[in-house]
Amino acid sequence: MSQSKENLNRFTVWMLAIRPKTLPAAMGPVIVGTALAAGDQAFRFGPALAALLAALLLQIGSNLANDVFDFKKGTDTKERTGPVRVTQAGLLTPRQVMGGMWAVFVLAFLIGTYLIWVGGWPILVVGVSAIISAIAYTGGPFPLGYHGLGEIFVFIFFGPVAVCGTYYVQAGSVSTAAWCASLPVGLLISAVLVVNNFRDLETDQKTGKRTLAVRLGPGHAQMEYVLLLASSLLIPLLMWLTGQSSLWILLSWFSLPLVPPLIGDIRTKRGVPLNATLAGTARLSLVFSILFSFGYLLDKGI
Repeated sequence: MSQSKENLNRFTVWMLAIRPKTLPAAMGPVIVGTALAAGDQAFRFGPALAALLAALLLQIGSNLANDVFDFKKGTDTKERTGPVRVTQAGLLTPRQVMGGMWAVFVLAFLIGTYLIWVGGWPILVVGVSAIISAIAYTGGPFPLGYHGLGEIFVFIFFGPVAVCGTYYVQAGSVSTAAWCASLPVGLLISAVLVVNNFRDLETDQKTGKRTLAVRLGPGHAQMEYVLLLASSLLIPLLMWLTGQSSLWILLSWFSLPLVPPLIGDIRTKRGVPLNATLAGTARLSLVFSILFSFGYLLDKGI
């Protein structure tokens, strides 16, 4: 690591732990769910803002959990090619990171109490499940990410749960369009995780972390990435062809120019250079979500 502890102030260290570059993944689903609610004349500012804040806090809490639990399990080593992990680097103690993690999750739950008041017990179930899953991704007796289940849970919670949950707290129900819209969003954010696991494939193999990339092998992991991107772009077309939306929904296809370079990266790069591919995939998910949202709003005449 090129930065010494002395050269990093406390704020900078916590920013490294929080990993701000991952936050667009949390924003995209809320943007889409809110746009659909607005298009259906159901937009409510309070629930929309609370959903966004809760989503960001859950992402931050998950990042902190991954940092400390991967360290405790010995999977973060000096061979790691991803961004700095503050626990492994000795910038923060495991106790400090755990404390930060619980503080963030408590704050997310407090914001969630407002959403529970708005949406009732289903939001309580979703909120508690999201916190448990964020911790269980790398923590607990059966860490999901260590058993090849990461992509499935990322898809569920960043796709249907986040998009439909955001829509539900504003509209009081979930439309068919919201369910459809949740699919490409979840697929694209799952693709972000695929890049992460593909980058770390060799080190994960050495430490016994059996991600899906490790289980599938590099060739099939690359194929998985391409299929996720292709499927996400196919869904708006299907929404138009089945009458769920007008041609405006294909505005999301203006994100297509971002795709070929990413596919080229996943086919040719290894290790550290894939950090840029990971950031680019997260950017694609956000750009797609924004364009999809605009397309739906234009379809509804807003």
